[in-house]
Amino acid sequence: MKEAVRQKARELGFDDCRFTTADPPPSATQFQEWLSRGFHGEMAYLQRKAHKRIDPQRVLTGAKSIITLATSYHRSVSDNAAEGVVARYARFRDYHDVIGQRLAALNNFVDALATGHRSLWYVDTGPLLERGLGQRAGLGFIGKHTNLISRKLGNWIFLSEIITTLELEPDPVETNHCGNCARCISACPTHAITAPFQLDARRCISYLTIELKGSIPEELRPLIGNRIYGCDDCLAVCPWNRFAQQGQMMKDHIRQDLDAPKLIELLELDETAFRQKFAGTPILRTKRRGLLRNVCVALGNVGDASHLPALEKAAQDIELLVREHARWAIDRIEQRIDKSPCKRARQLLTIRIQKQR
Repeated sequence: MKEAVRQKARELGFDDCRFTTADPPPSATQFQEWLSRGFHGEMAYLQRKAHKRIDPQRVLTGAKSIITLATSYHRSVSDNAAEGVVARYARFRDYHDVIGQRLAALNNFVDALATGHRSLWYVDTGPLLERGLGQRAGLGFIGKHTNLISRKLGNWIFLSEIITTLELEPDPVETNHCGNCARCISACPTHAITAPFQLDARRCISYLTIELKGSIPEELRPLIGNRIYGCDDCLAVCPWNRFAQQGQMMKDHIRQDLDAPKLIELLELDETAFRQKFAGTPILRTKRRGLLRNVCVALGNVGDASHLPALEKAAQDIELLVREHARWAIDRIEQRIDKSPCKRARQLLTIRIQKQR
């Protein structure tokens, strides 16, 4: 029965498929402690459904097994320091939709294996501690950056699950293979990885540019650089990525226009244009005001005098959030102009001419 499920998963385009029990995940205690320290920030939904996350029986009564699946989104890409940077997972059609269609088909297949059973499927949306379950199922191991790492796929993977009342033999647990490596901790621009296997989401650029709905703390804005949706730095440096390979499922859903989006063009989007451009992508969830907030921060960090007119216009935007961050960006660029060698040279030349007169 297990091999039939695994074979069907491969046919549907999943890159790995493993099995575990529906017992509480080993990461439940750590998750509760993480919440108690407030590391989840404004992600209240994590606290609200914590009781389900730590006990799969609260998700599906009578559950016996959880099928965990990995879908690779690996691509060879390079980012432009002068343009916006979008997290790699978001440079596709929304993975919830792509994977969801295949997972629903796999869920139906599982239900058809035996009568009287029930299953539920989730793509990153259900109240499951999917990384802890993935490690227990042997799908991968939780790295020091708190993401799941597959020894055969690296860490460029989407996770999804089927929880079922069908009893399936669990696969062996995966052990940690980080060793002494701490590249991910060193790579984090905002020092959000406060210790191995411990993330303060309130400092994470992915949280700041996606989950946070209000103003980005000013002290963290310069550290965001030109990232406008998410951050891959801790993932990109992982040495296990040498085994990464492009998956079959996502390769036909690439959005190449999101590889190096032009910041000025994004800043000019009205509500209609924003929805048209990002329809069917994860970026839609930031809403226009959230994305333009991020674009203003990026321009404040990498922009120059040529970007000031667009930012002046953004400083009059209908959204207060955009106006605030546009004004911050203008101040940052003007400070750089004041300190630039060319301006200093012009000032000295003006002084000399005035003295000669």
